[in-house]
Amino acid sequence: MSFAQVNQISRFEIPQDENTNDYRVISLEDKGLLVYRRYFNKGYISLEITRMDTTLQKQWVGIITLDNSLSMQQARVSNGNVFILFKQRNSAKSDFQVLEINCDTGAYDYHLVSNAIPFNPSEFIITQNAAWIGGYFNYRPVIVHYNFNTQTSKALPGFFNEPGELNQLKAYTNGSVDVVVIAKNLERKKCLWIRNYNPEGNLIKTTVIEPEAKKNFIYGRSVKIQNDEQIVGGVYGRNTEYSRGLFIASVNPYGEYSVNYYNFADLSNFFNYMKDDKQRRVKNRIERRKVNGKKIKFNYRFLVHDIIPYGNQYILLGEAFYPTYIYPAYYKNFQRFAYDPRIKSDIIFDEFQYTHAMIIGFNKEGKLTWDNSFELNDVKARELTQFVKIQTEQSRIVLLYLFQNQIRSKIIKDSKVLEGLTQEEMKTKYKSDESNGLDTETSHLDHWYKNYFFAYGIQNVKNLTEGDVSLHRKVFFINKLNYK
Repeated sequence: MSFAQVNQISRFEIPQDENTNDYRVISLEDKGLLVYRRYFNKGYISLEITRMDTTLQKQWVGIITLDNSLSMQQARVSNGNVFILFKQRNSAKSDFQVLEINCDTGAYDYHLVSNAIPFNPSEFIITQNAAWIGGYFNYRPVIVHYNFNTQTSKALPGFFNEPGELNQLKAYTNGSVDVVVIAKNLERKKCLWIRNYNPEGNLIKTTVIEPEAKKNFIYGRSVKIQNDEQIVGGVYGRNTEYSRGLFIASVNPYGEYSVNYYNFADLSNFFNYMKDDKQRRVKNRIERRKVNGKKIKFNYRFLVHDIIPYGNQYILLGEAFYPTYIYPAYYKNFQRFAYDPRIKSDIIFDEFQYTHAMIIGFNKEGKLTWDNSFELNDVKARELTQFVKIQTEQSRIVLLYLFQNQIRSKIIKDSKVLEGLTQEEMKTKYKSDESNGLDTETSHLDHWYKNYFFAYGIQNVKNLTEGDVSLHRKVFFINKLNYK
């Protein structure tokens, strides 16, 4: 039997000092990567841009002086150009700026997005001729549409009436966009609203999917399939915070829909992340309650990601997590907690602790065909983000994530596990380098192109070069890898 492995192909490093920080990387797919960072230069804030090819060789480097009042938000790629969204730091100003960079030549241009409603952007997408910026104003979703051709902007119709949760801006190749929002209906039940807009930002259709009795939709993702049909997947619960299971809805072109619900307890592999003894106790409890005709209730916080087409079926990936809290009077001292009686404060949020990822397969009618899971050992983050990445192949699915300098992977085929959890240290630049998880300050893993991924972050590396002499370096790194 041959085992798959992570193939670490090449590595790029930039030495770090007090003036180098805030590096970000965005994929240009098979054209390479764009590395960019903000830094102070002679009293001004500048943006340094580095274009890399797929072998991690520099193609060009450019410097753009920024307005000191601008705060960098998000970046997106469209038609070979990178679009970086900036927001005014001054709360009295609500306009945005979009910096458009030609990745072949380095030429750039600014687009001023006039906006009368002050909000912090949480969503940003680019279509053929427009930028779409989403966020919240007074707990209500708001979307601003900017047309690159006419250089005009407007707030999209269909919002501002009720508080809601903006789940997704989904763009399509024809320039249209679906906006997915969770909001209450007249009966105060949390429903899923899908508003479809044409490329000019005009509202074309609204579809409202209502849950069955004693259920609320908590989070949802949507994708259109053939014949203008639509698949929606997400999580539901009794209240508005904790999930009790997954739902999959199938919507026809006329807005008619059917919804299938799958309690976490009904999934074959949901509890596989637990140790054997605990998993056995939980499954025995489920069986006893089923025999006695009682309802089975498990409450989880669940982060749901995009729906992925896979052959003649679809895949939905989600990650379970819970928040952890600390008392400020207790502080970390040499990896242990010590008490400081001088500090008087209530409990505060510390980090999100991830437990496992859940992946399900289903057909276009929304019927579940298989499920599988991937344990997330010791994974913590200050902000919710997608850790597990998917590489789909004809005969298998590869699941990967990066944490504390370890690339962790698992290979599945539907509900079967072809290869269990494997762990491999991320390679450094030189053979004599030493670095471990505690030396890695930040790290990210993203899909690049075809079956390639790239990992990047900030790392402290020790190199024992001569006898007991230790040389230390702090670097920003990019590693190219794939899975074989």
